[in-house]
Amino acid sequence: MHLDIEKEYEKIYRYCYFRTKHVQMAEDITQETFLRFFRSSYRDTGRPLAYLYTIARNLCVDAFREREMMPLIEEPVDSDFENQVVTNLALEEAMQMLTKEEQELLLLRYVNGLSFAVLCEMYHESRFALYRRLSKITKKLEGRLSDELENKKDA
Repeated sequence: MHLDIEKEYEKIYRYCYFRTKHVQMAEDITQETFLRFFRSSYRDTGRPLAYLYTIARNLCVDAFREREMMPLIEEPVDSDFENQVVTNLALEEAMQMLTKEEQELLLLRYVNGLSFAVLCEMYHESRFALYRRLSKITKKLEGRLSDELENKKDA
């Protein structure tokens, strides 16, 4: 399997940012991930994407152990600001009701676009079990997001 490094770099950064909630730390971990990846011989075995995410996950865990929590600072979007803020808040609250592993799985599959084959290898689960778990998480998120949006409209 050949990796498009530029494309994967952005995805690994996004994954590290999700895990750390800190821009500079995510950048550092992303760079360290690729350094370790290129220094290793495992990347030539046919499963480089799963290996890349495993390195990133382990570095994020190590970094989390070494630091205190820092707040996430986001800049608002200009278009239709009020609706965007309400939707973002509802989504954030709905996502926080999920476990970290559920959030991570959604990010890897739907934001970073990892295939089921790579996810199965990362999570050591069968394709069927992973598909079922992902469907359950998605339905849970949709229900909670719907509830949150309704609560925000009523407020």
